[in-house]
Amino acid sequence: MNVKKKVSEDKKNIEISIDGRFDFSLHQNFRDAYINCKEKNAVFTICLLNTTYMDSSALGMILLLKDHAENYSGKVVISKPSEAVNKILEIAQFHRLLSIEL
Repeated sequence: MNVKKKVSEDKKNIEISIDGRFDFSLHQNFRDAYINCKEKNAVFTICLLNTTYMDSSALGMILLLKDHAENYSGKVVISKPSEAVNKILEIAQFHRLLSIEL
């Protein structure tokens, strides 16, 4: 599976890792990784270290996660995007919307 999830014991830190291509084919798996996480003030970290490609539907999925997190006073952090993926995030100006940790 290209979507992996790790949840801390207190359920306040959720890491979602994407391996390979991040596109619409992962929509359901990506959504399933966070939809039941309803803890207040949770931090959702999307690890893109091993993501080789990202399209506009992936950007939309991240925005849906951001909306979900904000409904519970949480936040989303993008972690370790590859150079190619970081360029896409820059073009889409995601640094204005989310924290991006290189």
